[in-house]
Amino acid sequence: MSQGTAIGAARILRVADFSAIKQLPDYLPRWYAVFTTPRHEKRVASHFAQRELEGYLPLYHAVHKWKNRCKVSLELPLFPNYIFVHMDWRERVRVLEVPGVSGVVGTRPELSAISDRYVESLREGLLLQKIEPHPYLVIGERVRIKEGAMAGMEGVLVRKKAGFRVVLTLDTIMQSIAVEVDADQVEPAGPKPIGGNGEAKPDRR
Repeated sequence: MSQGTAIGAARILRVADFSAIKQLPDYLPRWYAVFTTPRHEKRVASHFAQRELEGYLPLYHAVHKWKNRCKVSLELPLFPNYIFVHMDWRERVRVLEVPGVSGVVGTRPELSAISDRYVESLREGLLLQKIEPHPYLVIGERVRIKEGAMAGMEGVLVRKKAGFRVVLTLDTIMQSIAVEVDADQVEPAGPKPIGGNGEAKPDRR
């Protein structure tokens, strides 16, 4: 083999290797949770936009009553101290350089990634249904939402006043949210899969 042929073959090999690496799941853009300093979620979201990083900060509406009895409607982070970012795992250094970011949750992409389905359902659910923070739960009666924007999501059924809530838990960041549902919108779900990466409950590290 001539020197020119050897160099050409080496170049082809390098390109082929790079293409193979790019096709690996770890190097495809996926959603990850980012831990922020307290009360800096919106500021981090703004920095993400300025740096052309795709971020998503779930917000919910809450009515607060001040000491003077005045009521005000606020948009608050659904997951305090957390924001989501859609990135190639190798881009995490760019994310860590953003002011207000304390870290990216997880050390291995295959265990830390959050499913697209969960994020998409969260976006739609916040627009169409009443969703609010809820204390983190580990055990309880599991149900599956049958219809609506959050259809297919599984969580814990709880009662609040005269209605029902399904508590969905994101184990990656140990946070839970409560989705308002009617009794006929849910059905019993099977036991939580061991070691599985479900749509509503990605694995903890």
